[in-house]
Amino acid sequence: MTDPGAFTEDAFLGGQLRLRQPKSGHRAGHDAMLLAAATPARSGDRVVDFGAGVGAAGLAVAKRVAPIELVLVEIDAALAGLARDNAASNAIAADVIVLDVTSTADAFAAAGLAPDSVDVVLMNPPFNDPTRHRASPDKGRETAHVAAVATLESWIHAARRILKSGGVLTLIWRADGLAEVLTTLARGFGSLAILPVHGDAATPAIRVLIRAIKGGRAPTQILAALMLKDESGVPNKQVREILTGKGNLPLAMA
Repeated sequence: MTDPGAFTEDAFLGGQLRLRQPKSGHRAGHDAMLLAAATPARSGDRVVDFGAGVGAAGLAVAKRVAPIELVLVEIDAALAGLARDNAASNAIAADVIVLDVTSTADAFAAAGLAPDSVDVVLMNPPFNDPTRHRASPDKGRETAHVAAVATLESWIHAARRILKSGGVLTLIWRADGLAEVLTTLARGFGSLAILPVHGDAATPAIRVLIRAIKGGRAPTQILAALMLKDESGVPNKQVREILTGKGNLPLAMA
């Protein structure tokens, strides 16, 4: 029997979204909410969340934009089960698929994700560099956080394959890995918009949020940076609005 004490139920978007998630291992947080707030989905879109975990980012998008055809893709069957339960408990229709994002096109098609069939993909891939970050002894946390050599390339390739021409990819990555993201997106994506995310105005960016268009040709834009905290060390007004489900990021205005 599963120990109920091994899980927590946490409120997101000011209580509009409640998620059950493991107490240990990878846990959804600010990155997932920022990714959701940067995703330019529209009513009626087919939206796929790669590496969905317990469903945080994809379900947050569905709370903002309804109705959408939401697909949550997760390699871990236990987390996928939680994502399915979280969708149901929040009255959100979602198709939850247990699938490795690095799987073949045939495996994707068998799961209902054929080439050129999706409007929007969002992703928060494992992005810690294994040469510079000590892997967690918790295997779930390690899988969620530490990138293999080809992680980024394979995830972006999978997104490119299932997106329609003109479809949108939104992702979050560590700021010091921006160059590798741009190199990988150069194969098949364009019209990039980049939003640096800083802890505060005095420190370098810690994350980048990127929106890319399959087949896009417009020049790359670097948007005004998002500061998570203001001068007094508390979340700034824009961040507070995002975390309470009252605001979005400029990337969502595609």
